[in-house]
Amino acid sequence: MNEQRMRIIVVCLCLGVSIGVSSVQADNWPHWRGPEFNGTSAETGLPTDWSMTDNIAWKINLPGCSSATPIIWGDSVFLSNADEGNDTLLAVCLDRKTGNTRWEHTIAQGTRRDRRSTYAAASPVTDGERVIFVYSTGEVVAFDIAGRRLWKRNLHEDYGPFAFQWTYASSPTLYEGRLYIQVLQRDVTVGGRGKPGRANDSYILAVDPATGKTLWRQIRPSKGVAESREAFTTPIPAELDGTKQLLIGGGDCLTGHDLVTGEELWRWGTYNPRRIGHWRLVPSPVAGKDIVLICAPKNEPVYAIQPNKQTGVLDDSALAWDSELNRNVVTSDVPVPAFYDGDFFVLNDKRQHLSRIEPRTGEVKWSKRAPGRSKYEASPVVADGKVYVINQAGDVGIMSATDGEVLNVIPMDDTRGGDLVRASIAVSQGQLFIRTSRTLYCVGPS
Repeated sequence: MNEQRMRIIVVCLCLGVSIGVSSVQADNWPHWRGPEFNGTSAETGLPTDWSMTDNIAWKINLPGCSSATPIIWGDSVFLSNADEGNDTLLAVCLDRKTGNTRWEHTIAQGTRRDRRSTYAAASPVTDGERVIFVYSTGEVVAFDIAGRRLWKRNLHEDYGPFAFQWTYASSPTLYEGRLYIQVLQRDVTVGGRGKPGRANDSYILAVDPATGKTLWRQIRPSKGVAESREAFTTPIPAELDGTKQLLIGGGDCLTGHDLVTGEELWRWGTYNPRRIGHWRLVPSPVAGKDIVLICAPKNEPVYAIQPNKQTGVLDDSALAWDSELNRNVVTSDVPVPAFYDGDFFVLNDKRQHLSRIEPRTGEVKWSKRAPGRSKYEASPVVADGKVYVINQAGDVGIMSATDGEVLNVIPMDDTRGGDLVRASIAVSQGQLFIRTSRTLYCVGPS
């Protein structure tokens, strides 16, 4: 065999290997809404049949409940934990292949103040170099992947205690070299929380992830009153009509912000024209096809906003559609919609319906009842042509993204202890990571 022919064979073999690798995408899950900030993954060949014992790569017991979603990068799984036995908050890294603990750090004392949530409610976030944890106690802590602490600060000490009736739970976001944290809170104290005798500002914070230093702090005003100023949403990066920006939902309105300066680019509002005082917002915004969905709380409609490069306060022309006529089905009080295959997927938590919706018209392509009787608070995850949902009882439902058919229902938890399952499912490297009330499962091939 001559040298030239040998080179051709080698090149062909390399191309074959390259094509084979690229055809099976293996994503990280660096943010609680996934790599695209919209609840989806490009992975295929994901598990559809398992039990609490079968097709499980590993499982570990957890020291307390939390709604924080597992975050995965390479062979590391990051968890925010509440150790209720020792009354401490933990930052944890597990080995993705075995579930063994790689490192664990105690962050603060105290785990909860109300029955609904622990102080470890926010999901961590990573960019592959560092992982950052945020806790309701105000702690923000960054570690490198090996577990060495890079920096730590406390937002309560910097800007005042959070003024929330319940427990602060907004997750941080890493995007294009900046860490974004939002605090949308009451302007007055509530239950002794907040700054006594002084107004509490709602704000968005941009932080240098390498040093922890503030890059900018943008005050975000609101016409909301009382609890309606509170939001448990997460900052969501999106590109709308070619402009990259940060989407913030809460305080009775939706805003878009410049990523570099924090300047408010546009504002739409309101989903609460009567200024009802108990409409806290839980679902984060989600974007697709230059449309932004914002879900009004308490079984109110979903609103589709199309800024169209407008600035300032947007008028009714920015409203592409709302789900007023379908509000019994197309609504969400807690789960964040997903955007997949060109459409939105909206999970109605209380009526247990999942709907596939065309972004620009609001056409409901299908709406099917999600399995089980328990309420859904975890957000849907869509991948491999399937929608994965998990309810408060720990029942995982797998539904076809094409027509909504229920493909399987798998019980994954025993909630007799009273803790509810609220963490969303994570997808990475052909496996599903499912956090129930006291257990973390890695589902799929080991």
